[in-house]
Amino acid sequence: MAGQHLPVPRLEGVSQEHFVQHLYPQRKPVVLEGIDLGTCTSKWTVEYLSQVGGRKEVKIHVAAVPQMDFISKNFVYRTLPFDKLVQRAAEEKHKEFFISEDEKYYLRSLGEDPRKDVADIRKQFPLLEEDIKFPKFFKEEQFFSSVFRISSPGLQLWTHYDVMDNFLIQVTGKKRVVLFSPRDAQYLYLSGTKSEVLNIDDPDLAKYPLFSKARRYECSLNAGDVLFIPALWFHNVISEEFGVGVNVFWKHLPSECYDKTDTYGNKDLTAASRAAQILDRALKTLAELPEEYRDFYARRMVLHIQDRAYSKNFE
Repeated sequence: MAGQHLPVPRLEGVSQEHFVQHLYPQRKPVVLEGIDLGTCTSKWTVEYLSQVGGRKEVKIHVAAVPQMDFISKNFVYRTLPFDKLVQRAAEEKHKEFFISEDEKYYLRSLGEDPRKDVADIRKQFPLLEEDIKFPKFFKEEQFFSSVFRISSPGLQLWTHYDVMDNFLIQVTGKKRVVLFSPRDAQYLYLSGTKSEVLNIDDPDLAKYPLFSKARRYECSLNAGDVLFIPALWFHNVISEEFGVGVNVFWKHLPSECYDKTDTYGNKDLTAASRAAQILDRALKTLAELPEEYRDFYARRMVLHIQDRAYSKNFE
């Protein structure tokens, strides 16, 4: 049976109290309209960002094709002054380029030392801080990072999940976002935190036959919209226009649950990583058995995991 196509709900004028008490516990995506984001939605033009961001060097992804694939790494990393990046990303064709005249650019801002520091637009781009207001729908001590994103028109980012909740704030431009429930992970052909299925609109069902069973939640984001993406929800983002966005990540769980070396918000929880290591050891032990026995006991283990760990509280 083909997976369902479902719209992400859109709500206007949601208060902090309503979000925290009624929407947040549902652990489902929702688009929030009419949130006070400050002056960024009107001020952050190409000209303004180029002037205020200045010549600060930034590391970017550059791809010859619109669909970026983090598994096969079909892009290269390059460095540009921030003002040059903004100007190039807003173009359809480039007079100056690294690969081709229609190459695509993607900025995901980083901390001062990406190995130790998280991204925070207020620190990396302090002159932009006063322009943007983050939705105050979580406690300040839960804050993890704020990631500045700039995308060329037509750019599509790979389907992946993060381990923290986040708000995707669409400051300028327009995006299409497709999300998949964590309960449909078995249909997404995962490699780590990412799906191998790049073309989600016209997938190769001969190669990925189960993908058609995944329920698909879809929304369009216009300037000023805020998408709540709960932790573990897979998301695929298509920039339909040149646009600027900011992701605000926060810790839904106690801090000790998260990997202390994680500066991106996408490393699996420490308990989950330990469980995966134990499972790998169990599989190596099973490999000592003849195929018939290995298959039988592997199936028993799967049933045991389903019985002990699968939740009946989610769709």
